[in-house]
Amino acid sequence: MTSTLKCLMIAATIGITFTACRKDKDEDKDADTSAAADNALAEGTYNDVVNISDQAASGSLNTYMTTENSSGMEQRDFMSACATITNDTISVPHILTIDFGPTNCLCTDARSRRGQIIVSYSGHYRDAGSTHTITFNNYYVNDNKIMGTKTVLNNGLNSSGHSTFSITVNGQIQKAAGGTITWTSNRTREWIVGESTSTWSDDVYLITGSASGTSAAGISFTLNITSALRREIGCRHFVSGSFALTPSGKATRYVDYGTGGCDNSATVTINGNVYNITLP
Repeated sequence: MTSTLKCLMIAATIGITFTACRKDKDEDKDADTSAAADNALAEGTYNDVVNISDQAASGSLNTYMTTENSSGMEQRDFMSACATITNDTISVPHILTIDFGPTNCLCTDARSRRGQIIVSYSGHYRDAGSTHTITFNNYYVNDNKIMGTKTVLNNGLNSSGHSTFSITVNGQIQKAAGGTITWTSNRTREWIVGESTSTWSDDVYLITGSASGTSAAGISFTLNITSALRREIGCRHFVSGSFALTPSGKATRYVDYGTGGCDNSATVTINGNVYNITLP
């Protein structure tokens, strides 16, 4: 996904607005992106959850005001006035609760949220061996109900001296428009920039791994990252990297985020046809 994912990771997959480079006859074209769109929604939502949890747990940003409640527990208020954050460091494991309230609140990222994100953790995000498990209590983003579990394990330093994290998601999203997405993800996240600072916005990660799921329309799919996805926390989408997504019974879609631009552009190749896409 921790002290990871303001809940991008990341970011989105295929948005999906197409400008096609016509190569083949129309009857040969396969431009069905429904599975990719639902994967994008899951990817972005569960990454966003980690980002929110990370920022809430660190308390290092001026986005939060720190007070103490009557029980002696540390409590922070979301600057957007949408959330109350309570960190129970007495119980074992510790419990961090981000409560957006029972009705939709328009947050500073222009998304409406309600309900709770609950983080059970055994140590600080930067501590080798620490585990953060994220669950939800009637949590909605833009009226999509977010369910399931996300777990982040700090593996310690790799040979390059960077902290790495094993991130697993077993999630379901009940879409406001109808249908339920199921999404399972297994990723490794390498913290390559920003680990030595207390500034959250300068963090950069490289992400590798795979995912699988079922779209709201019942289409199963698999996904494999073919070139590490670069996540710069200051950007809304991945800035580089690529992956292959294969819906059941259809050709593989090859998605490329480019070479480092902090923008909402990417390309997707289906059956040799290259499309420019705008990420949501």
